[in-house]
Amino acid sequence: MKTPYFLIDETLIEKNCKILERVRKESGCKILLAQKAYSCFDTYPLIAKHLDGTTASGLFEARLGKERFGKETHVFAPAFTDEDMREIVKICGHIVFNSKAQLLKHHAICRKHGLEISVRVNPEFKTQSTDIYDPCAPLSRFGIRVQDLTDEIVAMIDGLHFHTLCEQGFEPLQKTVAAFEQKFGKYIPKMKHINFGGGHHITASDYDVDGLIKLVKDFRTRYNVQVYLEPGEAIVLNAGILVSTILDIVHNQRDIAILDTSAACHNPDILETQHDYMPPVQGTAGKGYLFRLTGNTCLAGDVIGDYHFKSPLKVGDTITFENMALYTMVKTNMFNGINLPSIYVKRLDGKTELLREFGFEDYISRLGKQK
Repeated sequence: MKTPYFLIDETLIEKNCKILERVRKESGCKILLAQKAYSCFDTYPLIAKHLDGTTASGLFEARLGKERFGKETHVFAPAFTDEDMREIVKICGHIVFNSKAQLLKHHAICRKHGLEISVRVNPEFKTQSTDIYDPCAPLSRFGIRVQDLTDEIVAMIDGLHFHTLCEQGFEPLQKTVAAFEQKFGKYIPKMKHINFGGGHHITASDYDVDGLIKLVKDFRTRYNVQVYLEPGEAIVLNAGILVSTILDIVHNQRDIAILDTSAACHNPDILETQHDYMPPVQGTAGKGYLFRLTGNTCLAGDVIGDYHFKSPLKVGDTITFENMALYTMVKTNMFNGINLPSIYVKRLDGKTELLREFGFEDYISRLGKQK
């Protein structure tokens, strides 16, 4: 298979989904696929066997979830246009508004079409150190603070939604739920459902699944409400790889490998986090031969990271990045005219199938009128 390419493993997706299905059944919660993390719809039929539906970040994701996944379709965005709202109300069963103004503006059309309505709230409880992913950071535009949640708003809604985590374990959720209850507890009995948002690393090997089940069960018992979870990464955690090839090796204080993949184009989370995040790479060692892995764009900062390898790298070697199903394919771009990686899937029966190749027509189709 020509590099670079993504390879998704359905067996590993199914393994994750079975863990999530256990959480659903034993806690009584509903679990949605957060499509912002993973939207490879070819595998939706597999995931749909185990989950309750999808959540979207706007019109196009909502359409994708409705048409390719089925089941429940939820949507949240910081703000909705009137044009998009006319389509969303025909697609979604649940909508989450970010502000009182958006709720008032779109409430009537949502009720006319029978949608369940929630508002996002901000518990103002910080659990992470990377501000770019922190909805509770100062000056956050996300969610209504408790001092701004009025009786008028409460009378117009069916649920409350908070989302504060990012690839985190059970303890941050436990603390966030406590903070949410402390601030918003008097409103919870008036709701039909409470959404705990996403960012739950439920399928990670060290996640306290039993603790999550107990937390949700106890919460549902106290308030008699439906609880939703909407993980993205947990569904496809460790279920995909990105394979690339070394095109050249230069030396400037250390050996620097130039790959046919790119942080800027194919894994922008690396640059967004200023290298707080580095994807795991097969063949690395605690100590060994140090190489800097870089991309093939004009951006000087197109650096994936510094890795120690068990043996020296050479031109033509393949580099395999792990945990590449989440927040990669949904965020790729064609800066510099760099092509996108092909997408393959390894089926449950072990056979590998090409889902999509990209080329020049994909590049120019985004930039102007076609002849």
